[in-house]
Amino acid sequence: MSTDDRSPETIDDATAESEVESGAHGGDQAAPRRLALWQELLVLTGAALVVALIVKSLFVQAFYIPSDSMEPTLAKDDRILVQKVSYWFGGSPSRGDVVVFEDPGGWLGAGEDESPTGVQSVLAKIGLYPEGGHLVKRVIGVEGDVIECCDDEGRILVNGEPLDEDDVIAPRAENVQCNGPMTPTCDWTAGPVPEGTIFVLGDHRARSADSSYHLCDPEGETDCTDNPYVDVDLVVGKVFGVIWPQRHWTLLGRPDVYADIPAADGE
Repeated sequence: MSTDDRSPETIDDATAESEVESGAHGGDQAAPRRLALWQELLVLTGAALVVALIVKSLFVQAFYIPSDSMEPTLAKDDRILVQKVSYWFGGSPSRGDVVVFEDPGGWLGAGEDESPTGVQSVLAKIGLYPEGGHLVKRVIGVEGDVIECCDDEGRILVNGEPLDEDDVIAPRAENVQCNGPMTPTCDWTAGPVPEGTIFVLGDHRARSADSSYHLCDPEGETDCTDNPYVDVDLVVGKVFGVIWPQRHWTLLGRPDVYADIPAADGE
């Protein structure tokens, strides 16, 4: 029998049966119950915090620059992002990387160990506010390297290879004869760099209390911590960008000058 042959009652009965089976008018299937607005906001906030914690722990973390020791690459009060992926699965810092690391012991100056307080400290713990209490420097030497200051042109040498860093570091003051920075002399040697450590310098050499600053002077002319090297385990990650202020927005890479340094064994 065609649809045209059915009576209106037959059509209505068939339609009603179909609707009951599909649940279109309620049937046996109840509509899903929605959460109240405040409950949805609570769930979303919790999920966002979990994601933020995961991102901070494994991928990216924010920091700020408390001094001018890395100028011109990074300025005081810049907000930077540090990525951790490069050092996963046995990876380690390379020469030329700008890295953030925990204080090896006695490296932080006055005001540089200040951490956020109040609400800012809570946000810092989940990666939504820059953390303090860390240092940022450029890796100059890795395991086995020998670093010397300096050649006849005042350039740092790594495994005998001079570094042409004029495009990377701050210009020397008129009375400074080398790139070798906060030391009373341009004649020092560090290394071989011990296993599992790195040797770091700031890009503003005259304003950076870095590995060279913490070398013990053989003649005893300077105070020192006898701890010029940074354990790789203290490295949080590699700086890959400046996010604030807006005029400083930039992505950081590894300058070519650090790419062709020979290995310590000459290979």
